[in-house]
Amino acid sequence: MTAKHAPKGKYWDEKIETMPREHIREYQLRLLQEELRYAYDNAPYYKRSFDKAGISPSDLGSLGDLKNFPFIDKKTQRDAQGVGSFLGELAAVPEDDVVFVSTSSGSTGVPTISPFTRQDFDEWQDVESRLFWQAGMRPSDRYIHALNFSLYVGGPDVIGAQNLGALCIWGGTLPSDRLIFILKSYQPTYIWTSPSYAWYLGETCRKNGIDPKEELAIKRIFVAGEMGGSIPATRAAIEALWGAEVFDFYGLSDIFGACAAQCEYHDGLHIAEDHIYVETVDLQTGELLPAGERGELIYTTLRKKARPIIRFRTGDIGIVNLEKCLCGRTHARILVDGRKDDMFIVSAVNVYPSDIEYTVREIPEVTGEYVVRVYEENFTCKYEVTVENATAGRISDGDVAARVNNALRTRCGVKPANVVVLPDGTLERSTHKAKRFIDERVTTKTHAESGK
Repeated sequence: MTAKHAPKGKYWDEKIETMPREHIREYQLRLLQEELRYAYDNAPYYKRSFDKAGISPSDLGSLGDLKNFPFIDKKTQRDAQGVGSFLGELAAVPEDDVVFVSTSSGSTGVPTISPFTRQDFDEWQDVESRLFWQAGMRPSDRYIHALNFSLYVGGPDVIGAQNLGALCIWGGTLPSDRLIFILKSYQPTYIWTSPSYAWYLGETCRKNGIDPKEELAIKRIFVAGEMGGSIPATRAAIEALWGAEVFDFYGLSDIFGACAAQCEYHDGLHIAEDHIYVETVDLQTGELLPAGERGELIYTTLRKKARPIIRFRTGDIGIVNLEKCLCGRTHARILVDGRKDDMFIVSAVNVYPSDIEYTVREIPEVTGEYVVRVYEENFTCKYEVTVENATAGRISDGDVAARVNNALRTRCGVKPANVVVLPDGTLERSTHKAKRFIDERVTTKTHAESGK
């Protein structure tokens, strides 16, 4: 859908976005049967994997039957990449059919490429237009895309805003002073960046004598790449700083840029179920869980041609809500609240960094900046939290530490071994994704380095 065909009402594609649940499931089953057959017939990896598991695409008679098909993960992608061709054995098309590739950051291993055919790319950007429209963007808006364009899958999402009809400024990862100059000179109404950088940029504006609420025109901020956008206290802090509404977006290079986003009710992120089938599985056993139970999110593409993704273990922990949203949309909402890699266990209690952020952001005596350090002592996992005192000396560091300690014990179920309190401004502010989690456990490092 192009700008000249853009809708006038509440929905970008009302038929798709408000489809009854039973029709969504029928539609997904048909697409899933086609995708499994397509992957088996065209991608060498899937033929070998399905045959080894003793299963065939024809064995999928219901959506529930998908649980019998093998998982893939990042290691699968790394191992298959470059085998037999540049695109590797997961690809289902020749290189001549690919018009775009992105790469993962490589933060947890060798960077993996994500290829797109022309059809894949165009359908992806139509989903981006849908999510932008859902978050309130209209053709009369000015939008600055402050995401990395260097091989990052979120870079091209600016095209979704252009297709919607908005005036788009391709900002990228500009130096902060240059970006602030553009915000003040061009007065865009929308911006997309990470939660950490949204906070940092707002603070930098104030330090330079610019009030984001009064002197800038930003009315909505899209954030992605970190947990903060779905943590109410973090979102509220950014909104108070900017006087703008914050919307969390979610995507991964294995599928395409943003594939889920919040609506005006901020109760989970609507995922594009006409393109992605979502499952939730037990973190330890991999067994399928009912919707609404917390587990690892598993994604299967329904329309992808360049590289079908069948039962991809994302490593993201969350729940899937199938109830109709107050906004009228019927597509499932995902609520991501952590990463399996980041979860750690203290005294038999699962602790998630997102819960720590939720807690720290709600304590008025600290700035909201924090670092979590996880380590082993006497064969026991422990964690330490570093925060900043925001009271300018009115409350002692000891009292601030005690408040943080008690709040974390209440929220997480187990208190930290130590709370370090530093002066305001000590912790480094991030200009992209904040490095808030430090894992010093020897067993974890050894496991990661082995590639397992």
